[in-house]
Amino acid sequence: MIHRFILISLFISGFVHAQKPDTFLEKDENLKLSLKAHISAIEIDYAYLQLLTDKGLYKKMQSDVHRDSYIELEREVTEKVLRKRLAEIDKRTPINIGYNKNMASVINYYLSKDEAYFQRIFSLGDFYFPMIESALVKRSLPLELKYLAVVESALNPQAKSHAGAVGLWQFMYQTGKAYGLAVNSYQDERMQPELATAAAAEYLEDLYRIFDDWNLALAAYNSGPGNVNKAIRRSGGNTDFWDIKYFLPRETSGYVPSFLAILYLFEFADEHGIEYRKPAVFRYATDTVQIKRSIDMTKLAESLSVEKEVIEYLNPSYYKGIIPFYDHKKQYIRLPIRAAGSFVSNEDKIYNYAAVEKKKKEKKTRNQPIVYRVKRGDFLGKIANKFSVRVHEIKRWNGLRSSRLAIGQRLIIRKNDKGSITSDQREYIVQYGDSLWTIARKFPGVSVKDIKRANNLSSASIKPGMHLKIKG
Repeated sequence: MIHRFILISLFISGFVHAQKPDTFLEKDENLKLSLKAHISAIEIDYAYLQLLTDKGLYKKMQSDVHRDSYIELEREVTEKVLRKRLAEIDKRTPINIGYNKNMASVINYYLSKDEAYFQRIFSLGDFYFPMIESALVKRSLPLELKYLAVVESALNPQAKSHAGAVGLWQFMYQTGKAYGLAVNSYQDERMQPELATAAAAEYLEDLYRIFDDWNLALAAYNSGPGNVNKAIRRSGGNTDFWDIKYFLPRETSGYVPSFLAILYLFEFADEHGIEYRKPAVFRYATDTVQIKRSIDMTKLAESLSVEKEVIEYLNPSYYKGIIPFYDHKKQYIRLPIRAAGSFVSNEDKIYNYAAVEKKKKEKKTRNQPIVYRVKRGDFLGKIANKFSVRVHEIKRWNGLRSSRLAIGQRLIIRKNDKGSITSDQREYIVQYGDSLWTIARKFPGVSVKDIKRANNLSSASIKPGMHLKIKG
């Protein structure tokens, strides 16, 4: 069966060259700019993209991991075959994956699940595993640890747990901060796959130094070193995971077995006939570029003729649609390889285009009427002050014959209506507790002297209810 993929992977072989206009800026006559580099269009298989970003997959995985028992199921694989296969894996990894009945029941449980469950995970694995393996190799860690990201997040870099853990490796805020992952209003580096993976590799290495056993290190990754040490003491000093399993927190007791079961399934997928779609985006067909100015992701997508969904998928840490720029820190964005080349060739034009479009949007937003819902304690004078308009304008815009308002009533505020007060002359109704100084602070560029001059005041004495002209 032939599926449509995001054709990034086909760029390498030059297999597809569907074209779009190579001038995203031709639409704007004021700019009259054009791209230097040809950009191939990217066709998206939206259904496939939805599978890869399916948040339900993460919830299903967490439900399985947190099981504390496994119902006896019809055997998917015999004990003899399973013993042999686990022994094969055990020979090529320092992680202890020996056979026991508990382990067998967990593996058989996963094998009984819907095949589509693993098809999606395997597709994501093809995309993320090369990057994860690279980080593990740098620290000489077992490559099989890559499967831990499956157990943690179902390979969803934007996964969020009920406890507040975030990202591919489910870092809590403080742990992420301790390993160099920053969080701010526009970006959460716990959701940046490369940075989070590097941090996870370092954390796992630290845990292995403590316990000198990978199963215990994995248990500590889930529940913390303290809980593992308590379980060891409560078990009488045993240091085998299967001996201390029932002394660990419930979710941790199922965590390591789930990891080992996932490891087995990936290693013997062919033997179990698990077929899956190859990923639409291969990481080797993408590249990172450093940005020099903050830019809106939507405008970046428009300028490069790349679907926004592709850029969002490749850059999950930017969760508000804005790619921020910092003077003190280099900032990168991952793009399809041809789009990355076009970005570098036309960087200044792209920034200018985004800036112009942003101003257009802001102007349009300013011109749109505001719908205000009346709250307890509101009156027309208070609302007029809030939006720097006049009471009679609010009444005219809303067809009000009196000044009576009802809580919950919706009022239209047209700040740029022809009848509204201009920016250099406004009106303010004095409230209880006001002084000329506090009023002046509400209007940037206006001083107490300006207010006194505009209203012919000889002193600073004012009374509630007075109408003051405000001139900037």
